[in-house]
Amino acid sequence: MQTKKFSIFPVLFAVAVSAMLPSSAAFAAGRHATKPASHKKVSAAVNTQPPLAAETALAGNPPALPAKAWLLMDFDSGEVLASANADESLPPASLTKMMTSYIVEQALRSGKLKPTDLVSVSLNAWCRGSSTESCMYLPLNSQATVIDILRGIIIQSGNDASKAIAEHMAGSEEGFAKIMNAEALRLGMMHTHFMNPTGLPDPEHKSSAHDLAILARAIIRDSVDYYPIYAEREFKYNGIKQGNRNALLYTDPSVDGLKTGHTQEAGFCLVTSSNRNGMRLITVILNTHSAQARADETRTLLGWGYSNFEKVTPIQPNTVVTTAKVSFGKADTVAAGLGAPWMLTVPRGQQVQTSVTLKSGLEAPVTKGSVIGKVVATSNGKPMGEAPLVAQADVERAGLLLRTWQHVAKLFGK
Repeated sequence: MQTKKFSIFPVLFAVAVSAMLPSSAAFAAGRHATKPASHKKVSAAVNTQPPLAAETALAGNPPALPAKAWLLMDFDSGEVLASANADESLPPASLTKMMTSYIVEQALRSGKLKPTDLVSVSLNAWCRGSSTESCMYLPLNSQATVIDILRGIIIQSGNDASKAIAEHMAGSEEGFAKIMNAEALRLGMMHTHFMNPTGLPDPEHKSSAHDLAILARAIIRDSVDYYPIYAEREFKYNGIKQGNRNALLYTDPSVDGLKTGHTQEAGFCLVTSSNRNGMRLITVILNTHSAQARADETRTLLGWGYSNFEKVTPIQPNTVVTTAKVSFGKADTVAAGLGAPWMLTVPRGQQVQTSVTLKSGLEAPVTKGSVIGKVVATSNGKPMGEAPLVAQADVERAGLLLRTWQHVAKLFGK
C-alpha cells in the first residue's frame, strides 16, 4: 500500500490543542456519542480498571491490558489469537456506526443505494452544534449525497449522518435498528443488540469484543470498494474540516481502519485493522480510560501479534494433494488439489501437519472445480484450519456397458 509522507508534529499539536479547548467547535466535533458530565468523574470511574490478563492465547506471554474487554483476531481465518472477556455484552458507543456504515456499503454494492442519491436531514437527525455529540454538521432540512453521508459516519463519526441515513433507508431509527439486528444475526454476532444507528446510550444497546471483530472482518471482506474510506484522515463538509479520531492512522502506516468510540458509560473504545507483510490483524479495545490509552493498548496488542505469529502455506498452490477414486466414470480416478491459495496464521516456528478426507462413494460425472474432500491442518494435535479439495479435471460418466461391468466388479470386490 502506498503511503503519503507527512509530518506528525502538526497532528500531535492539533491533538494537544483540542484536548485543552473543550468549548471549541473542533472539540465538539471530536466528541463521540455523548459528552461525559465530568472529566474527573470519568477518570475516577474508568481508571480503576486493572490490567486484564488474556483468557485465551495461541502464543506465549500475551499482554494484560487495562480495559473491560480486548481481542486480537486473524483476518484471513477469523481465528481469535488472544482475548479477554471477549463475549461480554458491553456498551459499544460509536463503534455501533460500523454496522451503520456496513449496511450502507452493502446497499451501495447491491444497487439499492447510489452514491449520488440525496438524503434529507430531518429535525430528529439534525445536530444543533453543541458539545454533547459528534456531528457531521449537516444543515437542517438540507440534503447530502449518500457517499458524503458515508464519509460523515466513518471519518467524522456523525450522529446526524447516521440518523439521516437510517431514516432514509428504513423510515426511522427504530426501523433501521431492526435491519442492524438482522444483519448482526446473519454475521453470527451472538452477543449484540442494537437500539439505534449511533451508539447513543441505551440499556439494551450492547455488543462484545468478539462480535465487533466479526463485524470489522465483514467490512474489510465485503466492502472492498468503500473500505479505503476508513483510512482517510480527514473530511471537510459544510465548510468544517474534521480529522479521523483513530490516532494510529497518523503514526502507523500499516493501520487502515476502522472506528473509535466514546461515551461515559462505554469508556474509550477502538477497533483497528493492520496489514503488515501480507498478514492482517484486527484488534478490539473496549472501555479503557483515555483516547491515548486505547491507541497505546492497540499498539501493544499489534506488536505482540506480529512478533509471535507468522503466515505459513501448508500446501503449495497447483499441487496435487491426493487422488480420489471415481465410480462409473470413463476414468477410475481424479486428481484432487486446492481450489485457491491457502495460508494460515500460526505461532512462529510451530510445525503444521496436514491430513486429507475425501468424499465417500464419489461417482461420475465429476466436474472440474467441484469439492470432493478437504484437507485439515493441525499443530501439536490442535486443528489450525481447513481448506476444500476440488477435482482438477472433469470425469465423464461411462457408457452403459462399462457401468454394468463396474457394478459386477464391485459385487465381487474387484
